[in-house]
Amino acid sequence: MFDRILVPTDGSDAARPAVEMALGLARTHDATLHVLFIVDQPVSVSGTAEGFSGLDNLLNALEEQGHRTTDAIADRAREGDVETETAVRRGNPHEDILAYANDHGIDLIVMGTHGRTGVKRALWGSVTEDVVRHSEIPVLTVHREPEK
Repeated sequence: MFDRILVPTDGSDAARPAVEMALGLARTHDATLHVLFIVDQPVSVSGTAEGFSGLDNLLNALEEQGHRTTDAIADRAREGDVETETAVRRGNPHEDILAYANDHGIDLIVMGTHGRTGVKRALWGSVTEDVVRHSEIPVLTVHREPEK
């Protein structure tokens, strides 16, 4: 049923239940697990050259965190004989998740929710919500306990 499963992750605790679900589904369906980390790249930045240098350092550090995160998940998947592919990209999270899914023939996207409610949800928005709204590929959302 599923040959290619995508699990986008930001390395947070909220993403862990989705990673576990994606690992289990990939094992059950003998599917390739694609693990994707998106570094949220600002579209435009104003400031001094020093400010850009600081931003570059931050984005590079986040990219390194992305590689550590995706590699750790891939190692766990391989221990369970699940074939994996990893990717770290810079860009707009929900747009790049959808582009990756389309480019790689993904059959299912598995995403976590942060469990935000009320004002926190309204202020922060949701990458998962944007993916669900715009995806033509099935999206399985995996919830965790709401934040207090």
